[in-house]
Amino acid sequence: MARSTIRRRLVSAWISTVISLSLVLLLVGVGTLLLVNARAVSNYFKENFQVSILFKEYVTEEEAMQYESQVAVIPGVRSTHFVSREQGMEEMSNMLGQDFLDVFEAAPVPISIDVTLSADYVSSDSLAVVSSALAESPLVEEVVYQTSLVDALNQNLRRISLALAVCVVVLLFISFVLIANTVRLDLFSRRFSIHTMSLVGATKAYIRAPFLGRGALQGLFAAMLAILMLVGGLYAVRNSFPHLFQLFSMESLLQVMVVMLLSGVFICMASTFVVVGRLVGYNRDQLYAS
Repeated sequence: MARSTIRRRLVSAWISTVISLSLVLLLVGVGTLLLVNARAVSNYFKENFQVSILFKEYVTEEEAMQYESQVAVIPGVRSTHFVSREQGMEEMSNMLGQDFLDVFEAAPVPISIDVTLSADYVSSDSLAVVSSALAESPLVEEVVYQTSLVDALNQNLRRISLALAVCVVVLLFISFVLIANTVRLDLFSRRFSIHTMSLVGATKAYIRAPFLGRGALQGLFAAMLAILMLVGGLYAVRNSFPHLFQLFSMESLLQVMVVMLLSGVFICMASTFVVVGRLVGYNRDQLYAS
């Protein structure tokens, strides 16, 4: 009866350890994937940052389109999108409602051009230079952009990285404790065999070997579970954000999988090595008391 109870506790501890470790490895995988593709992700957001050129009221669409062709060849400009007064009115109507626009006697929306820049030009200094160059034209009423969005993006990414690091540290500690408890239970269930092997001269390395093998297998299972969760998450991202998913190459994903596998095996074997090394040298009384 006692043996079956210990066996159930071992199975329960083993499963909980695998699940908790897989969550840790999932976070490690996400962090590594973002690290490997950090520049590509940053460039993706920066190259979707828009600068709006608002023209004066008397400017015609033909004049605005001629100016657009001049803007397109400015260094750092990736693309331009002409927005007519009618398109602007339609967008404003969709956001604020037709009733809001009815209060104006004249069209409140000017002709504009939306400009996207290369990633290297999306910074406070470069945006100021580009904005000054665009505003020099007598046709331009105002150049509108929000540098606060870029600053907020960088700040939020740093905060997310810090929160992720804290979670990883906490989960690593929890996983180490769970693995240690699992090894302790396994040692207690095999205390007679361990004591007998010690009496006949078995070395610590010989006694530790099977526990390290089981620890490696445990880490492998946890890593495979984490990889499945990561692939499932990336599949969901692909459906919701197909353009963002294109930034992740298959080569970088394979690198992340290798890191997750090695991390899972290393964590389990390291914790098992520490616990077994400390407990295998106990005498019989100490082993019974542990």
